[in-house]
Amino acid sequence: MLRLFVSLALAAVAAFSAPVDAIWSARYVVTMDASRRLIERGAVAVRGGRILAVGTRGEIDRKYQPARRIDCADCLIAPGLVNAHAHAAMSLMRGIADDMRLQDWLEKFIFPVEAKAVSPEFVRWGTRLAAIEMALSGVTTYADMYYFEDTVAEATREIGLRGVLGETIIGFPVADAKSPAESLQFTERFIRRFRNDELIVPAVAPHASYTNSGETLKACRELANRYGVPLLTHLSETRQEVDQMRTKRGMSPVALLDSLGVFNGRTLVAHAVWTDAADHAILRKWNVGVAHCPSSNTKLASGVAPVAAMLRAGVAVGLGTDGPAGSNNDFNLFEEMDLAAKLQKVSTGDPTVLPAKTVFEMATIAGARALGMEKELGSLEPGKRADMIAVRLDAPHAVPLYNVYSQLVYALKASDVSDVMVNGKLIVRDRRVLTFDTALVTAKARQFGAKIRTLTGQAPPAASPEPARPRNKAR
Repeated sequence: MLRLFVSLALAAVAAFSAPVDAIWSARYVVTMDASRRLIERGAVAVRGGRILAVGTRGEIDRKYQPARRIDCADCLIAPGLVNAHAHAAMSLMRGIADDMRLQDWLEKFIFPVEAKAVSPEFVRWGTRLAAIEMALSGVTTYADMYYFEDTVAEATREIGLRGVLGETIIGFPVADAKSPAESLQFTERFIRRFRNDELIVPAVAPHASYTNSGETLKACRELANRYGVPLLTHLSETRQEVDQMRTKRGMSPVALLDSLGVFNGRTLVAHAVWTDAADHAILRKWNVGVAHCPSSNTKLASGVAPVAAMLRAGVAVGLGTDGPAGSNNDFNLFEEMDLAAKLQKVSTGDPTVLPAKTVFEMATIAGARALGMEKELGSLEPGKRADMIAVRLDAPHAVPLYNVYSQLVYALKASDVSDVMVNGKLIVRDRRVLTFDTALVTAKARQFGAKIRTLTGQAPPAASPEPARPRNKAR
C-alpha cells in the first residue's frame, strides 16, 4: 500500500513538473555566483543550452522532469573551467624544444618549424588533439591565438568546446599570410564567418608589441572595434621585452599600447609578468583582462607575474596554460591553479596570499570576466550558458574533504573530471569523449610528429635499452 502511495505521489509530482533537457545532481554544487553559494546535495536543471535553475536536489526534482539525468553522489558540479590563453594547434609540437629562454625558443625552433610544418591540416588535427585534452580536463572555454584560425574554429566546434579564437597578426611572412595587411584581410573574413556562432567568438590577435609596428597595432584595434570583437595579445612577458621597449620608446609595453589606443576596446593580454603599479592602473582603467600563465612563466624562467598586486588594483585576472610546444607541454588548468597559488605565496613570502577560493575564481568567473564574458559564463546561475563539469571526490587523494575550494586547487586532478557539458550538450561522459574519435586523433598526432622530426632532422626518441641479463655463474 505504501509503495502504491509513493508511486502515485511521484506520478503526481511528475505531472506538474516542467520538462527540461537535463538535471545534474551531486554531493556539492559549486556555483561561483555573487554570493559563492556552495549547495550540498545540489542539482542543476538545463534547458535549451542554458541553466534554468540551481538548488538542492529536492527543490529541482519537485519542479522539473528531465529527459536525461546525471547523478553522481560522490562528485561536485562546478562551472566549466576557462583557459584564458592557449595555442591549441601547437599540441603537435609538444616538447619539441624544452629548457631554453623564450627568444631562443621562438627564433631558433618555433618560428622555423612553423614555417615548414604549419598548414590547415596541421592546425585542424593539432586543435582536435588539444580540444580533446582540454575537454577531458574540465576546460569548457578557451582563448586561442594561432594561424588558420578559421580551421581552429571548425575543429573546436567539432569537439564541442567554446572558443575565443584570435587570428595571429605578426610582422613577417607566416603560414597563412605574407604580410600584416594580408593577415588583417584574412582576419576580417574569419570574423564575418563566425561572429554570430553559438560557440565561437572570433578575435583579432596581434602577436605582441615587439613583433608588430604601431600602425599594425592600431589597425588591429580598429578592426576589432568595427566588428565588436576582442583583441588578444602577448604583453610584458619577459624582462628583456620590457627593457628593450623602455630603451627604444621610453615607456613600458603597457604604456606603449595605451598610447597607441590599443586598449580602447575589449582586450585580453597574456602574461603581464613585468608590470608595475602604473601599468596596473592603465589595465584597470581600460578594463583589460589578463591571462596569467604560471607554468609557462616558470618553465621559460620569464618571472613571476604580480598577480596579487593586479587583483588588488582591480584588474581581471584569469588563468591560461599557454602553448604545449615547450612553454608548458599540456593544457591542464588544475596544475595551473595549484602553481598559481604557490608561486604568489613563495614570491611574496606570505602564505595567505591568493587563497584557494580566489584561485578557483580565476579559473572560472574571473577568467570569464577577463574575456568579457562574465554575463554568460563562469558561474552556475539561471540564464547563463550550460557549461559545467562533474568532478569525482572518491579517489584516495580526494579524501577526506574539509574545504571544497582547497580540494579543487590543491588536491584534485584533471583526471578526476568525469563529465563535461558545453552549451547544454554533453561532450564527455564517464571520461569518454562523445563528440570525436580520440584514437583517430592520437594516431594522426603521431603521424604529424614523425613528419616534423623529418622536417627538422630530429632523430626519433631513443628506445630504452633492454636490461642486461645476468650471466650464469660458473659452478
